[in-house]
Amino acid sequence: MPELPEVEVTRLSFASRITGARIQAASLGKPLRWPLGCPCETLTGRTVTGVRRRGKYLLIDLQPSGLLLMHLGMSGSVMFDTHLPPPGRHDHFDLVTSQGTLRLHDPRRFGAVVYSADEQQEPASKLLSGLGVEPLGGQFDALAFHRALKDKKATIKQVLLAGQVVVGVGNIYACEALFMAGIRPTLRAHRISRPRAERLHAAICQVLAQAVAQGGSTLRDFSNAMGQAGHFQLAAQVYDRSGQPCRHCQTPIRRIVQQQRSTYFCPDCQRP
Repeated sequence: MPELPEVEVTRLSFASRITGARIQAASLGKPLRWPLGCPCETLTGRTVTGVRRRGKYLLIDLQPSGLLLMHLGMSGSVMFDTHLPPPGRHDHFDLVTSQGTLRLHDPRRFGAVVYSADEQQEPASKLLSGLGVEPLGGQFDALAFHRALKDKKATIKQVLLAGQVVVGVGNIYACEALFMAGIRPTLRAHRISRPRAERLHAAICQVLAQAVAQGGSTLRDFSNAMGQAGHFQLAAQVYDRSGQPCRHCQTPIRRIVQQQRSTYFCPDCQRP
């Protein structure tokens, strides 16, 4: 599923091109996870003033008021172009603007596009309120990160995926960051020392920044709004490499299952 780097890569690929565009029409296909929350025609005439990201949500700011929250779900992707073909069976939202059409393509329909009057009102406030600190922003502090881990008894991999301490560190990037920090994914979060927490903090920042720079990860069909695939998966140290030798010590990479998600780690490089 698209994780934070893929969502950020998507945002970067169309934000500047759609900013300043006037909405000419909007249309929905098959129902998504949540209803849009307003009649499509009420979006007509508004102007897109910018595109932000919060966790895995794209926030499309509108004038004179309102915003659209877009989530890519398990299999979603976004296209933005001046000449898109007619919507297909897996195209579920079109926002036609003076600068091109923004389209949500989602074969599994776990994605969503939701209208909110502003960020402080529902549904935006409800969807965004439980999210942790942004790892790519200046608010992600190493000391505060360690303090937050001290309150968590779950395994560190589970804490990272939950998104309440730090948002957007999905399965691929949690595995890679834990490997870079030398921490076993089964270690209980509250047992992580401050030096190890600081190494993990730095690893999270480095792995996510590297993933964004490489266009995210394309494991199946992810592409950005210009149709370009990501390449981070080619540089993965442990993710999806079960049985293959560790690139550092040659020990076979191990795979376990945590909360129905595959976890990959090196039993030699990553200590409990």
